[in-house]
Amino acid sequence: MAKRGIVRAARKQLADVPQQLATLAHMRVPELAKKYQELYGEPTRSRNANYLRKRLAFRIQELAEGGLSARAVARIAELGDTLPESWRMRQSEVEKKNDAAPPSAADDGRDVRLPPPGAVLTRLYKGSQLRVTVREDSFEYEGKQHRSLSSIAKLVTGTAWNGFTFFGLKASSSKAVKS
Repeated sequence: MAKRGIVRAARKQLADVPQQLATLAHMRVPELAKKYQELYGEPTRSRNANYLRKRLAFRIQELAEGGLSARAVARIAELGDTLPESWRMRQSEVEKKNDAAPPSAADDGRDVRLPPPGAVLTRLYKGSQLRVTVREDSFEYEGKQHRSLSSIAKLVTGTAWNGFTFFGLKASSSKAVKS
């Protein structure tokens, strides 16, 4: 319960995140340690000013904009049992909030964001209609096979893109898909 009060007070103080972050640069270790206690609700064991500034900057932004996604926390949990206790606590909070992380793979091992093989993804880009056919283990664009949607997006735009983002694919969306 006391932590909730800390979080509420911190959110009020964090209306101007850039100002808060700039203030950290001028603080000395005792001030940083006091701020750490305020934001995390526990004392720090570190006396390293740069480390404390980084941790505090992360926490300020986390409180202002939200923490890690449920998917990121779930992935961290998969990576090992050596997570700090505070991360495990955050994971349980996220799981309660979201009931469960979104599935990352279908029963056949394919990414759930992908439509079934044979579906055609379309995207209007700079006046041209792009059409990509989903294959069993690749994607077909202009008669050529590509391993990923990202490689097609980079080919088309000349810059690096997340293929799922470029083609508008979400975990439960199929608005960019035409069969």
